[in-house]
Amino acid sequence: MRNTNFFSNFTKNKNHQTMGIFKRLGKVFQAEAHSAIDKLEDPIKMAEQGLRDLRENLQKSIEALAEVKAMAIRSKNEAENYKNKAQEYHAKAVALLQRAQKGALDQAEAERLAAAALEQKKQMLQSYQTAWNNYNQYQAQVEKLEATIRKLKQNIQKWENEVRMLRARASVAKATKKVNKELANIDYSSTVSMLERMKEKVEKDEALAQSYADLASENTSVDEEIDQILADTDMDTLQELEALKSQISGELPENKTNALPEGDVDQQINDIKKNLENEE
Repeated sequence: MRNTNFFSNFTKNKNHQTMGIFKRLGKVFQAEAHSAIDKLEDPIKMAEQGLRDLRENLQKSIEALAEVKAMAIRSKNEAENYKNKAQEYHAKAVALLQRAQKGALDQAEAERLAAAALEQKKQMLQSYQTAWNNYNQYQAQVEKLEATIRKLKQNIQKWENEVRMLRARASVAKATKKVNKELANIDYSSTVSMLERMKEKVEKDEALAQSYADLASENTSVDEEIDQILADTDMDTLQELEALKSQISGELPENKTNALPEGDVDQQINDIKKNLENEE
């Protein structure tokens, strides 16, 4: 007995665990399916599909409206025909009784025919009432369908504008998403480090260039330094000499500029040179 109970409990536990596993697997598959559907859903495409559905509903509603209107017209025409026939039977019954009164027709025969005519009138009136009730029902359906069509047209116009806006917003969102994604993938720390390294390299190259320039100046020979100094001095002296000549020529009268003894100018130049040598 114990073995039987143990086996029964063991089987129940196994079945329960198995059902639990299948239930969890079902949830996993359901979650994966929803995730796949969410990825496949394109807002613009779904909105455009919704618009197509609305247009199809509008077309079906217009077709249904045309059919119901046709039935309403037919019922109204039938009602008018039944009404006219009832009036005709009433007129025939009156005519039969009038002939009997004039003696043109047997009274009993006239009453029998008049009764039959009135019975037909009654049936026509009943048919008229049925046709008229049908007409009223169809007319009510026509009004509802017309209201539905007006609403559908308004919704279609509204959602056409919405889809245009959604398309523009989706384009902007897509571009923004792409830019932000690229910005998010940028490693700013490595970029800054790279810029610092480039700055340091440029400064290093500048210092190296200055170092080579200093070495080049140190390697200049004494003769080159002397020649350079003398060249600079001679240039300064020549410039001062030309300036002095211009000054002296400007102080003399115009008619005596060419009469200045050449020896006096040479003497002044020699004096200036001696003064320069003494200053050195």
